[in-house]
Amino acid sequence: MPKVAKNKILKADPSLLSVIVPAYNCKTIDKDLFTIKLYLDLLNRPYEIICIVDGRKTSKDHTREKAIKAKSADIKIYFYPDNRGKGYAIRFGMARARGGVIAFIDAGSDLHAKGLGLALEHMKWYDADVIIGSKRHHASKVEYPWQRKILSFFVQRATRFFFGLNVSDTQTGLKVFKREVLVKVLPRLIVKRWAFDLEILTVANHLGFKRIFESPVEITHNFSSNVDMSSVQNFAIDYLAILYRTYILRYYDDGGSDLWQDDPKLKLKYK
Repeated sequence: MPKVAKNKILKADPSLLSVIVPAYNCKTIDKDLFTIKLYLDLLNRPYEIICIVDGRKTSKDHTREKAIKAKSADIKIYFYPDNRGKGYAIRFGMARARGGVIAFIDAGSDLHAKGLGLALEHMKWYDADVIIGSKRHHASKVEYPWQRKILSFFVQRATRFFFGLNVSDTQTGLKVFKREVLVKVLPRLIVKRWAFDLEILTVANHLGFKRIFESPVEITHNFSSNVDMSSVQNFAIDYLAILYRTYILRYYDDGGSDLWQDDPKLKLKYK
C-alpha cells in the first residue's frame, strides 16, 4: 500500500472492493478476518480488508494482538488508543479505503461473511447506491428476540415517516456503498456510536442517493444481550438529534458545510 503524504489525496481504484471490519473486545477477530478473506477469495475480484481495532488500550480481549495475527497483503490492521465507537471506527477505515465499492461488516462471527457476496450481487442487480443487509429480508436466516422485533418495527415506521427512508432494518452490521456516495456523505456525519447506521443512510437519502435496497443475511447466534434500556435510550437521543440536524439546523445540506466537524483522521485519503 502506498504511503499517503499529509493532506495529499491519491487516486482510488474503481475495480477494488474495500471491506471495513470494526473490532472492539472481539476475541474471535483473527478467525473472523480469515473467514471474511475466504469468502472474498471466492468472488474473483480484487479486494482489501481493513480492520480497525477501536481502542487498543481499552480492549480487554487482546483484540489488537489477535488482529495482527491475521495481517497480510490483503488484510490491513489499524488501531488507536481509546474506544471511540463503531461509527468512528468505520469512518476511520473508510477514510483509508481505496476501493470504488466500500463495505463494512461487523466482527464477532454471528453475521455470516457470505452476506457480502449476496450484497454485491444485489448492488449489481439493482444498480444500487447502497445495499444494506437486513434481518427482516424474506430470504434472511435469523431468529432474534421479540424485543428486537418490536424496536425494529417502530424504528422502521418512524424512519419511513420522518426521513422517507423505506427500509425495514437500519441496524444490521452489513452495508455496501458506492464510493461516490461516501465522498458526499462522510464529511457531514456526527454520530460515532449508537445511530451511526441510521445517520449514514439518512444523509445518503437526503442528498439524493435514493437507490437503497436490502439483501438477506444469516445470523447464527442470539444477540438479545446487546439490547438494554440504556442502549435504547442512547439510540433514541441520537435519532432525535439526526431529526434536529436534518430539518432545523439543515446541517447536512451543502449550505451547512461551515458547521461540519473537521477531524483530519477521518478525511478521505483516496478519491
